[in-house]
Amino acid sequence: MKRLYNKCTLGLGIILTVSILSGCGGKTEAWAYTHEPTEQILALSDNGKATYKGSEYTYTKDDSYITLKDKSGSEENLRYEMNGELMTLYEKSTYTRQGKAEGDGIVGVWTQDNGWSFQFTEDGSFSEENIFFGHYSVDEAKSCIRLMYDDPIEDAYLYYSLDGDKLTVAYPWPMVRVQK
Repeated sequence: MKRLYNKCTLGLGIILTVSILSGCGGKTEAWAYTHEPTEQILALSDNGKATYKGSEYTYTKDDSYITLKDKSGSEENLRYEMNGELMTLYEKSTYTRQGKAEGDGIVGVWTQDNGWSFQFTEDGSFSEENIFFGHYSVDEAKSCIRLMYDDPIEDAYLYYSLDGDKLTVAYPWPMVRVQK
């Protein structure tokens, strides 16, 4: 009887140790913006649970999108790209055209309530937040805007959609694994 008790105790000890070391559904991926590498923005657990900007979700992931689903069933698709150990996460923001349309497509001044803005001119120039300037091109087939900055900043590729006077932009944010 004592041997059986010792075997059970040993077995339970091994199971407990393995459970603690494996994390029981612990976070397998924790991501932060490169400019704030210690502040977690996105965590994806191997049990299908996710945290994004402090809110809880379930998720699925393929080679291009992370699909987050909240408790009410609403879904949000986050485009992403991997480059080795780095991720570019495309976060969506919606802008409203100011004034009447000045031309086709994205030409015009676009703002958000928080003051963020884009201005796209017919001659291919742009202004981002009235701080960054440069030229842009549009690939309508891919719904992509390429921003080519005047400053020594890497070109940015934004995915977009237009719905009347609403411009939704998926802006690229470079991400790193959370640093402790």
